[in-house]
Amino acid sequence: MLRDEQLSILRDISQSVAFADDRQGKVGQLIADGYVMKDGDLFELTAKGVTAVEEHAASLGLSDAEPASVSPERLI
Repeated sequence: MLRDEQLSILRDISQSVAFADDRQGKVGQLIADGYVMKDGDLFELTAKGVTAVEEHAASLGLSDAEPASVSPERLI
């Protein structure tokens, strides 16, 4: 199960929000766990990452939340 901080990172990536360098190491674990992939300087969610973000939003009852989208334009 993902921790709140990990879900926060996944949401930031799905919304193209840049995050501080101190969170870069935590992204490495998400990559190893299959939630995020990196292509050069870009981070993007895998299908597993998208599902995790959407399931978390659904569990909070955020039916109007925007679904996470995967885009190669994710600059971090």
